[in-house]
Amino acid sequence: MTSQVSSPAEQADGPVVGEQRKAGGAKGVRRLDRVIIRFAGDSGDGMQLTGDRFTSETASFGNDLSTLPNFPAEIRAPAGTLPGVSSFQLHFADHDILTPGDAPNVLVAMNPAALKANIGDLPRGAEVIVNTDEFTKRAMQKVGYGTSPLEDGSLDGYHLHPVPLTTLTVEALKEFDLSRKEAERSKNMFALGLLSWMYHRPTEGTERFLKSKFAKKPDIAAANIAAFRAGWNFGETTEDFAVSYEVAPAATAFPPGVYRNISGNLALSYGLVAASRQADLPLYLGSYPITPASDILHELSKHKNFGVRTFQAEDEIAGIGAALGAAFGGSLAVTTTSGPGVALKSETIGLAVSLELPLLVVDIQRGGPSTGLPTKTEQADLLQAMYGRNGEAPVPIVAPRTPADCFDAALEAARIALTYRTPVFLLSDGYLANGSEPWRIPDLDELPDLRVQFAQGPNHTLEDGSEVFWPYKRDPQTLARPWAIPGTPGLEHRIGGIEKEDGTGNISYSPANHDFMVRTRQAKIDGIDVPDLVVDDPHEARTLVLGWGSTYGPITAAVRRLRRAGESVAQAHLRHLNPFPKNLGSVLGRYDKVVIPEMNLGQLATLIRAKYLVDAQSYNQVNGMPFKAEQLAAALKEAIDG
Repeated sequence: MTSQVSSPAEQADGPVVGEQRKAGGAKGVRRLDRVIIRFAGDSGDGMQLTGDRFTSETASFGNDLSTLPNFPAEIRAPAGTLPGVSSFQLHFADHDILTPGDAPNVLVAMNPAALKANIGDLPRGAEVIVNTDEFTKRAMQKVGYGTSPLEDGSLDGYHLHPVPLTTLTVEALKEFDLSRKEAERSKNMFALGLLSWMYHRPTEGTERFLKSKFAKKPDIAAANIAAFRAGWNFGETTEDFAVSYEVAPAATAFPPGVYRNISGNLALSYGLVAASRQADLPLYLGSYPITPASDILHELSKHKNFGVRTFQAEDEIAGIGAALGAAFGGSLAVTTTSGPGVALKSETIGLAVSLELPLLVVDIQRGGPSTGLPTKTEQADLLQAMYGRNGEAPVPIVAPRTPADCFDAALEAARIALTYRTPVFLLSDGYLANGSEPWRIPDLDELPDLRVQFAQGPNHTLEDGSEVFWPYKRDPQTLARPWAIPGTPGLEHRIGGIEKEDGTGNISYSPANHDFMVRTRQAKIDGIDVPDLVVDDPHEARTLVLGWGSTYGPITAAVRRLRRAGESVAQAHLRHLNPFPKNLGSVLGRYDKVVIPEMNLGQLATLIRAKYLVDAQSYNQVNGMPFKAEQLAAALKEAIDG
């Protein structure tokens, strides 16, 4: 059997090693530099769990990896239908990679719907493993197959492996006291065992996981382990799989350190806990569950031992109201949501701007408008974060670029909020939140010191010589006001959303004072210290590709392809979107063309054009999925040549 080890699009990212060897009657082993696998089935088939387990073992093996979970918004979408298909794509390699891959080399399809929904993404020559038990006449008709694709020649361009997964699983579990329906539920573990054999993945971790997950149901744990082992043994013994594959650890891709696989939401949660410890402040999360941000609430609720308090509120407004109250009381306060929740929180964010209190607003963006696409990704909340409040209410914006970078972005957002006494937006998205990659666990001495000094006593002397506390007397460097904890003797002060008098904080309707306070709040944000923008331009290019957030991986992969093809192109990626880095204007001025790829209709491009009068070219996508590197490379090549 021959194997198409990677699509032409992926081959551009590095060579493929095709070394096959046999010892006696043993099966051959082929070494590859990368593989892209997609598991697909009904949303009840356990594809996300299967992909997650394969990913965990791949991470422990030492490969670099990137994942793309993709599932419907319904809790249980209609079985056997195209809208009900759930998939999990994993790209792993022996070198540094940046994306989940453009096209799978291997598709595991648990039913006709999974095959039809995904076959169009496969390159010719890819491996297709199908569960033949599910290819009944009714199931095929449900998705529009008039004849069986397993028999009509439509899959001749692929390496098809028909496997009766359900039958084999039930047979493997016949010694267990399970009904057929209960036994069939373990077919995803059979598939996982087969793929683990094919790609030499470790098995001990998955068996430990199953024992732990079903600790209260040892019979179910044993059945799943038996199905997993049966899948492994099937790969070892069947004649249909004559070759297995090795992808060596990515030994040179990572700096030395201790690594673990981590998703964006988990990294962000850990970053928030780390920020609270570095600030020596209790962490308070006021949140209302919303996809795709709910995992942060789930995770932080586990960490009471680190002084974390989580409050699941009755709605979005109550969640941020409680968080702002916690900030007033001296906590590192956070509220998590997605775009629809930001709309509800906007009035309280404006109140936080007026009160000038530190507050982290974590927006895990998703497709909109309104309910939109809850489980799909988008970058369309940038202008909402920038301007979505009444009055002049500027808020800093920070955006992570990879799942692991969510940890550092959380620390940076906390630094800005605490130093400048302001709410801060952290804009992640569903692609980062649910995707995963290796993360180097930092040493404690690498983390920033975020400790703050609360107001302790009077800070202003009146003309008559008496000393008083002025809640809006500002630090001359940061323009931040004092943070006074309620109950501190002598620090009583007026609080509320009505305009404050400069210094005293008393209510003021003075036109001149309002003008001064509006400009001062804006100046505070404009003066935030953020690093200069770093530009990757080894060949003095004429075209700059500027991105932000989760487009980093696809943009970087596309730029690498273009450079290998002899094109000269520069790349820069923004973490700070408000304020922009101070050198951004001079950077933009060095290039004849600026191209901005975004998963929206051009929101960053709008800001860049307005502020810097640069004729930035937009390249936009709003289909709920991340960019593909090949697609971006073609668009950038056209921009360079245009």
